This record gives sequence, structure tokens and C-alpha cells, in this order.
Amino acid sequence: MFALTPIFDIFRAAGWLLLPISLCSVATVAIVLERFWALRQPAVMPENLVEQIRQLHQAKQLTETRIAELRANSGLGRMLAAGLVNREHSREIMKESIQDTGRQVVAEMERYLDMLGTIASVAPLLGLLGTVIGMIDVFSVITDAGVGDPQVLAGGISKALLTTAAGLSVAIPALLFHRYFNSRVTRLAIGMEEQSLHLVEVIKGEREPEPNEIAGHAQ
Repeated sequence: MFALTPIFDIFRAAGWLLLPISLCSVATVAIVLERFWALRQPAVMPENLVEQIRQLHQAKQLTETRIAELRANSGLGRMLAAGLVNREHSREIMKESIQDTGRQVVAEMERYLDMLGTIASVAPLLGLLGTVIGMIDVFSVITDAGVGDPQVLAGGISKALLTTAAGLSVAIPALLFHRYFNSRVTRLAIGMEEQSLHLVEVIKGEREPEPNEIAGHAQ
């Protein structure tokens, strides 16, 4: 009860705009935690997956059940499974099926990132709006009562400063994480594309994968 009192005081001093800013902060934390979990290496691009498929292919154990397990394993597994389903067709058909699935996988990796970018843009604007409203209150008080009582003016100035600080405190980490996750998605997409092309070449019998090629490209 006593711990909540300063929070209520802050909300009362900052005004109603602190509520949407607080909701933006909650959404930012939720998105960041979810994306860290969704974009972890084993869930997107497990190491040595192409080598495992090559061994199954050579052992004639690449059954529909194995492909289904591969599809459910990871984002890269979905792409490779799409190519393996069409392995009896030409290289072009395999590549097209992998690329079609790859676009879906990348779109899923980018989930919620637009929302994170929107929060990074909107939160400081909400803070600025709070600043404007606070300054309007200050000038209204000055118009009605003059500048003789600093305590009367403190409420509007406090509202302006609190909402601005809160908006920036939410926007800055949201922007940093938005840039970080976009960069990570790009690195993962490049790595999955490279491994998918290696799989096509291996399945078509044109080359054997090198150890550094079948290893993960995003740490």
C-alpha cells in the first residue's frame, strides 16, 4: 500500500497521458521478451541441419515422416522441408518452393517489429503532447493568478516534465530493440538462404557441403 502511493502521486502529477505511455512500456517489454525467445538460434536455424539431412538422404531414410519432423523443428527446417518435398523436380522448382516458404518464415520472424517501431515513434509524441498540455495549464494559471505563487505553477511544469521523460524512457529502448531485432532477422534470413542453397546443391549431387557452410551463420 505504501509502495503504491508514490506511483499514484506520479500518475496524478503527470496526468492521464501517462497511462497510454505506461501501456506502451508494457507492450515494449512483452514484445522484446517474446522476440528474444522466438529468434533464438535453435528455434530459427539449428546448427548442422543440412549435414543431418545429407546423411538421411544418403541412407535413404528421408521419409515423409522425417520431413514432417523437420518442418516442425525450426524456421530453417520449414524452408528445407519445402525443398525436400520437391526434390524429385528440377533445381528451379526446389529453389522456388524454398523461397516461397522463406518469405513466410521471414514474415513470422518480423512479427510485432512494426508495432515496436510504432511505439518508438508514438511514445515521444505522447510525451510531447503532455508537455504541451502541461504548459497550457501553466499559462492558464499565470493568466488567472499571476506568477506570485510558484507552488501553483509547479503542477503544470511537473506534468510537462514527467510525461516528456516517460515518453523518452519508453521510446529509446523501443527504438534500440527495434533496430537490433531487424538486424538479427536480416542475419538469420541470409544464413537460412545460404544453407537452403547448399541443400539444393547437395540433394542434386553437385557438391558436398563444407563444415563451415553447414554451421550456423548467426550467433
